[in-house]
Amino acid sequence: MEIKVIKSSRKTMSLSVNDDLNVVVRVPYYVSQTQISKFVSDNSFWIEKAVKHKKEYLNRLSVCEEQRALLLKTARQIIPQRVSYYSSIMNLYPSSVKITSAKKRFGSCSSKNALCFSYMLMQYPIEAVDYVVVHELAHIKFHNHSSEFYSLIENYMPDYKKREKMLKSYT
Repeated sequence: MEIKVIKSSRKTMSLSVNDDLNVVVRVPYYVSQTQISKFVSDNSFWIEKAVKHKKEYLNRLSVCEEQRALLLKTARQIIPQRVSYYSSIMNLYPSSVKITSAKKRFGSCSSKNALCFSYMLMQYPIEAVDYVVVHELAHIKFHNHSSEFYSLIENYMPDYKKREKMLKSYT
């Protein structure tokens, strides 16, 4: 595992794991190599856990053509139904619904209220899929992540935080 240090005009130190499974340490310009080494050492448990989760996430993304076709077919059947169901409950209607092959984003809402959902969502429990649907429908009313946005989600899905964690526990 390689450790890449990026110095910038930031105020804090942070850690992340990139898709090459290398650790990225972001630090302010004034931080010494000794401080960086101590920061990495102090967070070794977090790093191990993050590398493990990143490996699982990357494995989830690498599907064979047969799996991809099945996920796509399933997504085309399930997602429009879930959008229709929640649209009628929330009284929020998208201009269109598309299934995409996005690997890093489960869903999106355009400025014209067109919704896109990744077929990769089909690898998650239906409760997590429903959360993404409600999340994207909420963007039709609020094109941001404000407190009003999350209040709207909570009105229709009181356990949305639990569902959100389902998505994060798989990534």
